[in-house]
Amino acid sequence: MPFSESTQHLPAAPPAAPDTSLRRLRVAQGILLLFHATGFLGLAFSQDPSFYLQFVPLNLLLTAVLLFAFQRDRNLAFLTFCVTTVLVGFFVEVIGIQTGKIFGQYTYGTTLGIKWLNVPLIIGLNWLMLTYMAGILARYLPLPGFLRAVAAALLMVGMDMCIEPVAVRYDFWTWFYDLIPLQNFKGWFAVSLILQVYFNRSDFEKHNPLVPFVYLLQLLFFFGLGWFIR
Repeated sequence: MPFSESTQHLPAAPPAAPDTSLRRLRVAQGILLLFHATGFLGLAFSQDPSFYLQFVPLNLLLTAVLLFAFQRDRNLAFLTFCVTTVLVGFFVEVIGIQTGKIFGQYTYGTTLGIKWLNVPLIIGLNWLMLTYMAGILARYLPLPGFLRAVAAALLMVGMDMCIEPVAVRYDFWTWFYDLIPLQNFKGWFAVSLILQVYFNRSDFEKHNPLVPFVYLLQLLFFFGLGWFIR
């Protein structure tokens, strides 16, 4: 049977729409990988690491912007969680600096930028990012709420253990007597656990596809740099 003109010239099927969400994720991962790789190489091999250290606050801000761009549910509960965690993290550090009773005796250097009450303003953002990432990662575990909070707090302490050698070397902060006390990790776990319980009770969507990448990237960055500069 001959084909009619109409059947011979059927329009071609439209091309599949690109996965814009996946593309955005890959772009964000690429940017973060570039910044962290540049920082790692600069700090590990440069004769003048001070040039790269001046970008530490900027790198933290960039990471936060990209990370929270992938949080779809930014309702009032999420915003309240963010503000509360930033404030708690910052003022816990203020109390820690002034009393030495939470983490031990330490002082902040100049690397993390502008300070208020002897604590860098950006440190509250760091507490927020770690609390948020660890809380989301712990949700992959088949655990009840409190045990999940414990697991997330341990993830935060694990990150702190990797950060400490690098922080001391590059003047993020300095410990009295050049000794990182066990009290620091006990204090970190206690504060982290409180924040994780709060995270679990906050009513917002706890899913972010960028979180596993950022946590692993930062873990490898600090662990690798700490191993390299030993």
